[in-house]
Amino acid sequence: MQKILSLALAAMFFLGACTEKDKEPIFAPGAAPSITSPAGGTSYVLTDSTASAIFTAFDWSAADFGYKAGVNYTLQLDKAGNNFADPLTVGSVNGLGLSNVTQEKINELLIIGKDLLGGEEANIEFRVVAKVSSDASIPTLVSQPISLKITPYPIIIIYSFLHVPGSYQGWNPADSTTVVYSARGDGKYEGYVYVSTADAKYKFTEGPTWAVNWGDNDNNGSLENGGADIPLTDAGLYKLNVDKNALTHTNLKTDWGVIGSATAGGWDSDQDMTYDAATNTLKVTLDLIVGKIKFRANNAWDLNLGDNDANKKLEYGGADIDVAEAGNYTLELNLSGAVYTYKITRN
Repeated sequence: MQKILSLALAAMFFLGACTEKDKEPIFAPGAAPSITSPAGGTSYVLTDSTASAIFTAFDWSAADFGYKAGVNYTLQLDKAGNNFADPLTVGSVNGLGLSNVTQEKINELLIIGKDLLGGEEANIEFRVVAKVSSDASIPTLVSQPISLKITPYPIIIIYSFLHVPGSYQGWNPADSTTVVYSARGDGKYEGYVYVSTADAKYKFTEGPTWAVNWGDNDNNGSLENGGADIPLTDAGLYKLNVDKNALTHTNLKTDWGVIGSATAGGWDSDQDMTYDAATNTLKVTLDLIVGKIKFRANNAWDLNLGDNDANKKLEYGGADIDVAEAGNYTLELNLSGAVYTYKITRN
């Protein structure tokens, strides 16, 4: 009798286990979400004056996981052509849309997150990623992306900087146009300063007064608090570097040019650029053919600038810049800020 009872209990346990298992949801994915609004290809121009306004309403269809489930939807963006290798999150909801995304939010994602240039139109892709919020093991369903044309507005990013007063600008430490920047905030500063006269002298100051200043007593590359004026022999555009941690500095006179397969000199000779004091930029107008270009200093590759992300921002040793159409162009190189930029305008 005891043996029969034990077998009956085992059978009941087995049946109960099967029943519980049968209750588990079966993942049988159907349709991924689909963005229904806005329409792909729509153009948007963001402005500082409308930063708090809603960018646009995003709507999408429901994802089908094969059973009723609580679904979390994440709206992401990335630069077109990047295949969402580095997506940024616009917002996450448990519903079928986002209607509270401001122009300011999109602008910050593009300017800061994607390193885009204000005032330049960019193709930006959006997609929706659907995930069952209660079960991390279930794969996500991802919508097809849509592409929007968005022109962000410039925003001011405040970088740490040192002033560079000198005889070339009236020994004025409050002049905010003669400064060097620490783009990473690591105590290392760099900037380009145009010196219009020969035999100029300069110093570095912390802030727009002489309260804290550095010079170089022996003109040997070391900085001393309150030290001697630093001499320059020739007029020209100087690349200045300061390491405030090590109290060292360098200066290098630079003459910039354009080089590349798109220029008349190819990769063998530079097309010289001229400094424009009115715009504090370097400029040249020349004929270009289909090909590539870069900017370099002093007719050598030791100091050259390219564009790794095709976003009009330059990096040392960066990628070649494409010229897609032959014509007469004005090229402008701007080395006056913490981030170096360029413009190529067809005439």
